[in-house]
Amino acid sequence: MDVQPASELVVRRCKPCEGGVEACSLDDARAQLGRLPGWQLTHEGQRIRKDWTMKNFMAGMNFFEQVAQLAEEDGHHPDLHLESYRKVWIELWTHAIGGLSENDFILAAKIDQLPVAVR
Repeated sequence: MDVQPASELVVRRCKPCEGGVEACSLDDARAQLGRLPGWQLTHEGQRIRKDWTMKNFMAGMNFFEQVAQLAEEDGHHPDLHLESYRKVWIELWTHAIGGLSENDFILAAKIDQLPVAVR
């Protein structure tokens, strides 16, 4: 996987993945995350995650709605989490390969462009 700036990732579309491709290496994932502020590796480098503290409960729900629409358009669906009424986090990974693919970084860059009502 080539490391790309977020500005290049956001113009790309996620490619359908039904498995049969290798997950990106830990070194590639770390390098790509250097271009996506706030995202971090989890699950021994198999997933990426970002956390936000929203202004209120409805701000979190509105953010999730925007993420859901974006994910549906790209055909790549994240895990969305809400706790303590306004703390949200998103986790990305390519389920079909059990690790990270370029799709995860594309969607992360697109999520970063969404408006966020934080505290």
